[in-house]
Amino acid sequence: MGISLELIKELRERTSAGINDCKKALAETNGDIDKAADFLREKGLAAAAKKAGRIASEGIVESYIHAGGRIGVLLEVNCETDFVAKNEVFRNFVKDVAMHIAAVNPQYISKEDVPAEDIEKERAVLRAQALNEGKPEKIVDKMVEGRISKFYENYCLLEQPFVKDNDKKVIDVLNGLVATIGEKITVRRFVRYEKGEGLAKKEENFAEEVQKQLQ
Repeated sequence: MGISLELIKELRERTSAGINDCKKALAETNGDIDKAADFLREKGLAAAAKKAGRIASEGIVESYIHAGGRIGVLLEVNCETDFVAKNEVFRNFVKDVAMHIAAVNPQYISKEDVPAEDIEKERAVLRAQALNEGKPEKIVDKMVEGRISKFYENYCLLEQPFVKDNDKKVIDVLNGLVATIGEKITVRRFVRYEKGEGLAKKEENFAEEVQKQLQ
């Protein structure tokens, strides 16, 4: 079947994949744009898997300051070559991820970074919640796994809906970039600061303050 330019453009905007890749995906899925997007996502995962064993020691450290200095982020993202580290598309991706971290405040990079004991504790809590809700025993475990997926989505950077496009996870954007650029790309580490975080906040008692002024 013929694939229209409008359909290719729409898929490209949705996935950030190349024109030829979008055309091929639409041809493979008979013009079904949702299936084509899934096809490209799977292709991105395959491309990332092929490059997983490579060494990515180049890259950049990006900073992002938000809301007049209230929130700051330092982020390191690695690639394989200095050439890609200077690539505008790569750099824009890193800036966007730093902004995402400032906005969403993930606690881990990936699911693999969450300590096993924390997951087991979360499972126990979620199981107890489900049973207290009166859910049948036979479906509780399935419910718990669904809620664990939500836990990962809430706290793991790569599993979170991308702040600039909630239809994609950060991992989808990363894998799309890997497929486009052709190098292994790794989010290595980040730190997020928020002004006053961890400090006891002073509680203002305005009535008491007025009384002192009147004395």
